[in-house]
Amino acid sequence: MRISTFDTSLRDGSQGENVNFSVDDKLAITQKLDELGIDYVEGGWPGSNPKDKEFFERAQNLQLKHALLTAFGSTRFARNPVHEDRNVDLLLRANTPVIAIFGKSWDLHTRVALGVTEDENLAMIRETVAYLKQHGKEVVYDAEHFFDGYRANRDFALRTLEAAKEAGADVLCLCDTNGGALTSQIAAAVADVRARFGGTIGIHAHNDSELAVANSLAAIEAGATHVQGCLNGYGERCGNANLAAVIANLELKLGYETIGRERLAGLTPACRFIAELANLPLRRDLPFVGQSAFAHKGGIHVSAVIKDSATYEHL
Repeated sequence: MRISTFDTSLRDGSQGENVNFSVDDKLAITQKLDELGIDYVEGGWPGSNPKDKEFFERAQNLQLKHALLTAFGSTRFARNPVHEDRNVDLLLRANTPVIAIFGKSWDLHTRVALGVTEDENLAMIRETVAYLKQHGKEVVYDAEHFFDGYRANRDFALRTLEAAKEAGADVLCLCDTNGGALTSQIAAAVADVRARFGGTIGIHAHNDSELAVANSLAAIEAGATHVQGCLNGYGERCGNANLAAVIANLELKLGYETIGRERLAGLTPACRFIAELANLPLRRDLPFVGQSAFAHKGGIHVSAVIKDSATYEHL
């Protein structure tokens, strides 16, 4: 089975405390991710800052061979008709084939953050997705705070997905936005969603509990076929799921296809390339791609590995 890969290094990853990319950096990284075989590259939020607006303007000149460039934004503002919402209009002006739109899945956020009723929130989701579909876009619906919302009010969380699905969303991506869900909770919720909805279910995990990779893999084993993350695990607070580790585990241990085995050797150069442009050292202890990932210091380990690497290496 094939799992589609969605890299958000240029959007969610750039929200990391020490991560700063110029427009030139973002264009170069987009090209590198395309060469690696990533399916979707989320370039940023064109309505949020001048840098992302410029990026999407200049990205029109990129000759991407595989990746689909994706613009990111929110559902319409509560006070705005969707056709008059500035942020929605800027998403369309980004001229990307795909738009990722996030909406609220947690009744707490609906009530406190947005200050709207549940029905008003459902209308914001439904109308925004439908409007983007009317303009010929592939729509990835990011269900923000889905797992928190699911635990607090399962019925409402599922109705938000239903609103997006009925409006034509191509992907329902379940987000562990606060990074607090445990792996068993992720698996159970994804299985429930999978049983209820057809089409493509996605997972977007944050690493606040050091479980983002495990949660992404568990979601896929429960039926998700679209996975989001960042090479090197960059992102706000504790970061996003490290997409390099997700890809390697899926391809080498679980038998799924992502970028293809022939491209796996490109993971390390791509991770180093992104780290260099971020002006950050690539962590030596990063799984699969770090310099110490297959290094040995203890004498017993070294002695055994010289005889057979399988003694102390998982691959």
